Amino acid sequence: MKASKLVLVALCCLGCMAVQAQIQWKNIDSLYKPLPGTVQVFITEDSLDGAPNRAFYVRVDLRHSRLMVNVDTSDKRRLTPKAFYDRNAQPLIVMNTTFFNYQTNQSINPVVKNGKPVAYNLANVRFKSVNSYGDSIYKYRHYARAVIGFDKRNRADIGWAFSDTSLPKMMVMQSPVKPLVDEKFFTSIAYEKGTSNALVNGYLFPIDKRWLKYKTVIGGGPVLVQGGSIAITNNEESLFPGAAVKDKHPRTAIGYTPKNELILLVVEGRHKGVADGASLVQLAKMLMDLGCVEAMNFDGGGSSCLLINGKETIKVSDKEGQRPVPAVLLVENR
Repeated sequence: MKASKLVLVALCCLGCMAVQAQIQWKNIDSLYKPLPGTVQVFITEDSLDGAPNRAFYVRVDLRHSRLMVNVDTSDKRRLTPKAFYDRNAQPLIVMNTTFFNYQTNQSINPVVKNGKPVAYNLANVRFKSVNSYGDSIYKYRHYARAVIGFDKRNRADIGWAFSDTSLPKMMVMQSPVKPLVDEKFFTSIAYEKGTSNALVNGYLFPIDKRWLKYKTVIGGGPVLVQGGSIAITNNEESLFPGAAVKDKHPRTAIGYTPKNELILLVVEGRHKGVADGASLVQLAKMLMDLGCVEAMNFDGGGSSCLLINGKETIKVSDKEGQRPVPAVLLVENR
């Protein structure tokens, strides 16, 4: 092998090592007291693949009976995370979640609060098509996107949901699916007896019926980790166009470990020389390294914010301060 090729191979190996290097975390519980013993707070300022980095995560042991995961939404308006904190009797943790429409202030991902849907997966895209006769027609592309849900025992799960105002129940699957292309909105649903399958508009989907009883659900996307390995389903969820999954931004994400410990992660970004942010690939690796068996992305950028006992963690990237959002995840100490 020529010397030039040896150098190239060596550089490639070093690059792989840099990408795979695991960052170190420091416990900072003392900065966010009082905390129950089942909640821990960590920070890292280790470089992320050679770039400036600052991130926080909270590890919440959901096996503790006094802790409860909840959600809150604001109807046709948005509130800052601090405003959500104040109106919810100052919960232990407040974190931004869903993507939203700036014009209507609506979440565009599902939210289920106390067992009732309060927001839907507004991902039914109408587009113009041409049929076999050459006539112009309109079709709809329906996306199944990431959701995290909690059962009555606070056990977490992540799946992919079809959700629409025309459906009586949100339908959640344990595997990603390609977008459903149809000439109409969801209009009918029927469950096959003796199976976990559902017929929607005549199409068959393997539905996880456990989710029909979940009291707390909140959406975002894409899924980042499955089975303890990086598995980003942006192609199926179509949230970020082209190579945008590699762009660095402030990030918000959630996952859980085999012990049902919830991992809430925020990555600071858009602060030159302090924190560049993270790509979805980097975010997924961080969550995997923290022990998550499943994890998913929430809205990032200027929306990224995590409050612990009302105190900020990352410095938010909007110059105006905390960005108002339509929905948040809460961890309450009952």
